[in-house]
Amino acid sequence: MLLDTFGRIATDLRVSLTDRCNLRCTYCMPEEGLSWLAKPELLTDDEIVRLVRIAVTDLGVTEVRFTGGEPLLRPGLVGIVERCAALTPRPKLSLTTNGIGLERVAGALREAGLDRVNVSLDTIDPETFQRITRRRRHGDVLRGLAAARDAGLTPVKINAVLLPGVNEAEAPDLLSWAIEQRYELRFIEQMPLDAQHGWQRDSMITAGDILRSLRTRFTLTPEGEEERGSAPAERWLVDGGPARVGVIASVTRPFCRACDRTRLTADGQVRTCLFAREESDLRGALRSGAADAEIASRWRAAMWGKKAGSGLDDPAFVQPQRPMSAIGG
Repeated sequence: MLLDTFGRIATDLRVSLTDRCNLRCTYCMPEEGLSWLAKPELLTDDEIVRLVRIAVTDLGVTEVRFTGGEPLLRPGLVGIVERCAALTPRPKLSLTTNGIGLERVAGALREAGLDRVNVSLDTIDPETFQRITRRRRHGDVLRGLAAARDAGLTPVKINAVLLPGVNEAEAPDLLSWAIEQRYELRFIEQMPLDAQHGWQRDSMITAGDILRSLRTRFTLTPEGEEERGSAPAERWLVDGGPARVGVIASVTRPFCRACDRTRLTADGQVRTCLFAREESDLRGALRSGAADAEIASRWRAAMWGKKAGSGLDDPAFVQPQRPMSAIGG
C-alpha cells in the first residue's frame, strides 16, 4: 500500500500525460504559453503503462485518472487507456480534459475502456470563454461534452472556476444549463497554481460565495449525512434532487485529512500533493533498469513522507514552482 505517516492510504492515481495545452486560460498560464517539456523528458507510453501496472498490482491503486496539460494532445492516449483497462485487477479509469477534440475520440476512448470524463468549462457564454481561454473554441467544447455523454462516458462532470469580474455571476445559469444537458457540475475554488503566480487569496471567489449565488435561484440540500471521506467535492441536491452540484473548496475548506491521491507528472516524478514542493524521481529508476519491486519501494518511500496538509491555510504558504499544467490536475 501507499501509506503515509498519518495513516492515509493512496488508492487514487493522477497521471499527467503531457504538460502542453491548446488553451491559454488566464488563471493557468500566460498568453504566450510556457516552456514545454522536451520529448525525451516525457515518459513513453510503455513507461506510463508500466508505472500504472505497478501502482495497480503492487501498490493498491484502484482508480486512475489521466490528466495534463491537455491529455487529448497525447498521440497514444487511446492505446494507453486500452492497456490500463486490461490490467488485473482492473482500475476505474477517467480523464480530465478541456474537451477540445473530445468529439472525435469519445467513442474510441469508451471502447478502449475509459469509464468517464471531467471537462473543464467555466462559462456558457462564447465571448466570456474567449476572454478566459484566449481561444475561440467554445463550440468545440460543447460538442465534446455531448459526444462524451452520448458515448456513455458518464457521469460527465464539468469543472468550473469562477473569476472575479469575469464570470462570477454565472453560477446559477451554468448550473441550470448543466442540469438541462444532464451533466454534473462542480465548482472549484481558484487555486495558487498559475504560472504567473498572480493568485491572491483576498480576491478569489470562495465556496461560500458560490453557494450564496446558487441559492438565489435553487434550494440546496446537503447530499447525505455521512462524511464525504476522500471525495474532494461537497455535494448538494438541487431542489430536492436528483440533480446535484459539487463545490470543491481546496482553499477555504481543505480536505487533506482524508486525501487518498498520489500523482505522477508527465516526466515521471511522484508528487504527494498538488502543492508539494518536493518530487521523487521514478523516470530515472525506470531508465536505469530498476525492477518493479525497487520502483514500488521508491514510490512507497515518497508517499511515507507526505505532509499532513497542503499548507494553503498558512499565511506563510509558498506556491510550488510547477504550475497546474505541468503537475497534472
